[in-house]
Amino acid sequence: MSLKIAIIGTGIMGTDHARLFAQDLPHVQLHTICDVSEERAKAIAEQFGVPRAMTDAYAAVTSPEIDAVVIASPDDTHAPLTIAAIEAGKHVLCEKPLSTSSEEGIKVMEVESRLGRRLVQIGFMRRFDPSYTEMKSALTSGTVGQAVMLHCYHRNVTAPANFTGQMAISNSAPHEFDAARFVLDEEIAEISVYQPKSLDTTKIGAPVFMVLETAAGRLVNVEINNNAHYGYDVRAELVGELGSVFLRAPVHSETHTGLSAKLAYAPDWRPRFAEAYRLQNKAWIQSILTGKPSVIGSSAWDGYCATRIAETGVQALASGKRERVTLIEKPALYR
Repeated sequence: MSLKIAIIGTGIMGTDHARLFAQDLPHVQLHTICDVSEERAKAIAEQFGVPRAMTDAYAAVTSPEIDAVVIASPDDTHAPLTIAAIEAGKHVLCEKPLSTSSEEGIKVMEVESRLGRRLVQIGFMRRFDPSYTEMKSALTSGTVGQAVMLHCYHRNVTAPANFTGQMAISNSAPHEFDAARFVLDEEIAEISVYQPKSLDTTKIGAPVFMVLETAAGRLVNVEINNNAHYGYDVRAELVGELGSVFLRAPVHSETHTGLSAKLAYAPDWRPRFAEAYRLQNKAWIQSILTGKPSVIGSSAWDGYCATRIAETGVQALASGKRERVTLIEKPALYR
């Protein structure tokens, strides 16, 4: 069986998804490339030998000619396009965030629940990264005992123009929120947000530091620094009662010269998580072929939770207080 896939959006992520499906994954026919720019859609379609290029996203996600959709368009289109696709019976891999508001996330879950099928997987690819899966395994196997704390930091070279502290919480931090929920297998109950007073926090990309508390009282700290300058760098340490686990990024080489050793940092996230994306997309295809949602992949519920934590974090940044993360009752489809 060959699944016919449509890619919506031809930015960095849309193009990378197109390459993976066209070159690296079996059982897939990349059928449609869609972008608001007709020229861009045609160029990517030609690059990967895709038969159809178009500009109407809603026509693409509801087309009877396709089986599944990858949504990599701007954030505010994610929930509406996901709803249109699943109402048409299509499987969806939606880049994070699922929605720009928790209310929209609830609407997605309501549609899925009404259909009685999980058709949506969210692109929280870190769940498939070997270092995160090993960290989670060390916890579930009892190797490090019960979890006590999780330390996370997420650094980029330079922040995009107009990237505020609120955006650091709502745009960058959701990966950390989902990774913490995945590793610890708990909901986040409270969040506090701080910014260094030694810096001008009105500057683009000023760092944000968050302290989260889980439902069981475990602590998670998250640093988001979008102007780290030296490279893209994601790290984490899980501290348990009996030991700890550090993430290890894949390192392919080390240069020795001039009485020193040098490791290079990537300019963005793609080299660090290349294998995670491949494994994520492979698992998504397998879930469609078998009719069984991935046990690792993020559901619409997970997408909703990440957005709700981010909303509460933005509130905590504004209030300067610890804020409680309130969630709706988990729908039966996701239990």
